[in-house]
Amino acid sequence: MPYLHEYDYIFAIGVIFAALDAFNIGANDVANSFATSVSSRSLTMRQATCLAAICEFLGAVLVGAKVSGTIKNGIISLSTFDNNPGVQMLGFTCALVASATWLMIATYNSWPVSTTYSIVSALAGVGVALKGAGAVQWGWNNGKGLATIFAGFGIAPAISAGFAAVVYLITKFAVLDRKNSLKKGLMLSPFYFFTVIAVLTMSIVYKGSPSLKLDKLPEVTIALAIVLTALVVSILAIIFWIPYVYCKVVRRDYTLRWWHFPLGPLLWKRPAPPAHEDPNHQHVQDYRVYGREDERPAGTTAETVAVVSPPVAGAESGNNSIENEAEIEGKAWGSEKDVEAGEPQLHNQPAPARPARLAELEQEDQHKIEGSWFLPQNLWILIRYKIPGKLLKGWNFDVHEAQKGKTDKEAARIREMHENANQYDNETEHMYSYLQVITACTNSFAHGANDVANAVGPFSAIYYVWSKGVVTPKDTPTPTWVLVFGAAMLVIGLATYGYNILLALGNRLTLMSPSRGFSMEFGAAITVLLASQYGIPVSTTMCITGATAGVGLVSGGPKAVNWRAFGHIFLGWVLTVPVAGVAAGCLCGLFINAPHW
Repeated sequence: MPYLHEYDYIFAIGVIFAALDAFNIGANDVANSFATSVSSRSLTMRQATCLAAICEFLGAVLVGAKVSGTIKNGIISLSTFDNNPGVQMLGFTCALVASATWLMIATYNSWPVSTTYSIVSALAGVGVALKGAGAVQWGWNNGKGLATIFAGFGIAPAISAGFAAVVYLITKFAVLDRKNSLKKGLMLSPFYFFTVIAVLTMSIVYKGSPSLKLDKLPEVTIALAIVLTALVVSILAIIFWIPYVYCKVVRRDYTLRWWHFPLGPLLWKRPAPPAHEDPNHQHVQDYRVYGREDERPAGTTAETVAVVSPPVAGAESGNNSIENEAEIEGKAWGSEKDVEAGEPQLHNQPAPARPARLAELEQEDQHKIEGSWFLPQNLWILIRYKIPGKLLKGWNFDVHEAQKGKTDKEAARIREMHENANQYDNETEHMYSYLQVITACTNSFAHGANDVANAVGPFSAIYYVWSKGVVTPKDTPTPTWVLVFGAAMLVIGLATYGYNILLALGNRLTLMSPSRGFSMEFGAAITVLLASQYGIPVSTTMCITGATAGVGLVSGGPKAVNWRAFGHIFLGWVLTVPVAGVAAGCLCGLFINAPHW
């Protein structure tokens, strides 16, 4: 097969900017999949990164091929290139350069923008530069034209908001607002597991790897596979998950560890441990946004802070004098022993650590570069401290502190917004943290299926032209190694720079908690996977943003949503279209029409 070695430089530039585009997609877009999980404290940044690495790879490799075909074949008519492979390589490379540059600027400024719209607008700009407006598929084009994609501008957020709102309302009225919320949550958990696993199974079956051809199976077989898989997981949840959570939450077994999970039914006979030596020990994560170190009463010392926790809807008094399992279980199930919910609780907790940025600046001061950077001692400082510190900054970044606002005025406005929504008790919220992790992984899987195409779609066309020496035909498969390459850069982007987008999402938009985050992520996942099934590249940014607004509205009304922040996000979506399109068009037109010998 002939290689176009005279265009090796174009191919090299395409590789670089495809990697940069995928990197920025990871930093700007993969953060959407785990923003609610990290913001609600269901996952740490490190845990989110590891899960993203697995789910993005699976989504990209298993179900990413079909959508990338829409990106590289459905936007610009093949006749635009006049059967000139060099022009096609140049056009797609210019699109990648414009898209990657805009995403880099947006990510640096913490703007969550649509990576899908970025590459689509860039490709449209290239088409206009080459052949005028007629070269672009502006219409529906059997679900592959610009009309299909830009229809998602309003449809995707609205559908995601609807799905997420319905899920949260069911959760709110069936569990959170009930007197015995913990008991109701455990009773309904198999239903949640069944629904979530069914959606994930459908995404794999209907959009499975082309080599498996799972979607070609008989409809009865597909239906049975979906139902049986979800049913088996639900049964396993009853056998293993419910006893584990019961011991952890109801019996407050602080000796329970993750490796006890496989014991399953044996945990029912596990005796409750004696009361913890520390009366303020928390057997589950404190998911409240406020009510900890920021509620310090006046006159306390630096060593010990008396934190008065505000009453939370449906919460218990947190009396730590309970000695036996019967009292603990009776309290957890909402017995008459409960203290009135309005009574504040006093905890003694260590003083909060200094702000992360202050500690970071002090660390930088200890390793100053004096003189020329290439001196041996300065090279050692760069290699040992500076470069690793920058690359791994996201792993230790305090997302929750950053989401409280950059100024006192902004922090007060965000807090006032949060006060319009109820904070539910930690025991009940803890149950939904498990489901939230599953839905976050589902969202990440869906993101790998859809948005990896934004980088590898144009790049796969560049590689095909360079390796075959001809213009790409209408339907060409995307090589698996290209999908793996794109997924790897997505994960690296999230791990090293995703924190810059995470700080602009989460609690800055509305109050976050595991139950809310689960509803948002599940609603967005359903929307993205449905779009992926029909080969329509929708923006995961728009889906999770719409889901966040939907849950915020039904959770605390219009005042519980930061409409100013949503307005900034919407402005970023609007700016993406002209900026990426004009940049790519001008770049391509400049090279095509440049004077030459």
